[in-house]
Amino acid sequence: MGVTIGLMSGTSLDGVDGVLAQAGEHGRWQVLAHAHRPLPAALRLELLALNDSGDDELHRAAVAGNALTAIYAEVVMALRKAGGVAAGGVAAIGAHGQTVRHRPGEFDGSGYTLQLINGALLAELTGIDVVCDFRSRDVAAGGQGAPLVPAFHAACFGQPGRDLAVLNLGGIANLTLLDADGTVRGFDTGPGNVLLDLWCQSRRGLPYDAEGTWASGGPVDADLLAKLRAEPYFGRAPPKSTGRDLFRSAWLEARLGGEVRDDRAVMSTLAELTASTVADALRESAPSCEELLVCGGGAFNADLLRRIESRLGGRVRVASTAEAGVPPDQVEALAFAWLAAAFLARQPGNLPAVTGARGPRVLGALYPAA
Repeated sequence: MGVTIGLMSGTSLDGVDGVLAQAGEHGRWQVLAHAHRPLPAALRLELLALNDSGDDELHRAAVAGNALTAIYAEVVMALRKAGGVAAGGVAAIGAHGQTVRHRPGEFDGSGYTLQLINGALLAELTGIDVVCDFRSRDVAAGGQGAPLVPAFHAACFGQPGRDLAVLNLGGIANLTLLDADGTVRGFDTGPGNVLLDLWCQSRRGLPYDAEGTWASGGPVDADLLAKLRAEPYFGRAPPKSTGRDLFRSAWLEARLGGEVRDDRAVMSTLAELTASTVADALRESAPSCEELLVCGGGAFNADLLRRIESRLGGRVRVASTAEAGVPPDQVEALAFAWLAAAFLARQPGNLPAVTGARGPRVLGALYPAA
């Protein structure tokens, strides 16, 4: 398999990450180049607004998808330049798109998942085959369509004979359990950074709490934490996935109940919610796990990592995926480079034991280069 590109824009809406990658020895993938582009403020707000029903949303979604695709194309060009690779030297682009709705299994028994991207436009702008719409086939087969990264985590980080877990702390937190016997499990635990970012933006006007410094100085509101943890999603058994459809500002405001609370205490409590739900999920699902590798934007939040480690009682070593050879802000993009390669080889990209799909499926839709 040749060189592929992976592109990811996640629930946190902080920007687009891309990697130029190829398979190395023993099937381990290596990053040849990495590039990042932030989302313009207006596009970020529009993508956030499109998580809710609104006026003229079909038109707005199409235009926003085109704007996001143009940024994807910029990242591709930056990767090609950094890696010294011509368009013809890239086998395919694996592009995730921006999730604006995720409702698998709902309404009509099938449900849907929707990621905004214009695959045809990306193929035109880059001159490279584009594979996108990875989640829909798993949903069509009765699955959650998420998380899709556990299969890649197994290929990239798995260590035979050792229990290991990988935590992606994006807007939503998802956990991959790599058991010593080769079994791979995974599910979304709940909010990662999504509520933290919402609160920081609404109370401080900042996109996120850098390194968790604001949250770290605040007390935990035990009454509020109990209300937040009472959410039924946390008690559901896998397979399960979630997103902004559930964990959004309205969800938080309903649990705040209009009561006057200290802003910093709320921030600290939201950090404790993420940490406690992650730790509970790991403890209950993989009690013998001794190491947790963390990726995603939350891997740079020292306060959040400290809370998770504390909740795990110090018996689980919490470390960045950088120690395993992949910087935390590159893991998800690398996963979609891997998924693009799987599509080209017509190999399944999902794990039915993780998503609940009826069986393995080749994931994605192809838009060939001109």
